[in-house]
Amino acid sequence: MKKILIAAAVSAFAASSAFAQTTTTTSSEYYVVRDATTKKCTVVDKKPTSTTTTVVDNGMFKTKTEAETGMKTMKVCTEN
Repeated sequence: MKKILIAAAVSAFAASSAFAQTTTTTSSEYYVVRDATTKKCTVVDKKPTSTTTTVVDNGMFKTKTEAETGMKTMKVCTEN
């Protein structure tokens, strides 16, 4: 009986850990977006929902540093 209780406790802990990792992973996304009016690119931490800015190229990165580096290589962001 003790083995069953221990196995259940370990399963519950593993499930809660997996859930915590999933929620923290989805919140750390950065996007390279371009403003339609100013034609300038910026890095934001939320996917744009308005029509005034659009995600450039692939434009999604796991860290802000990766997004800033990626923005420097995107042709549409370096033309102006």
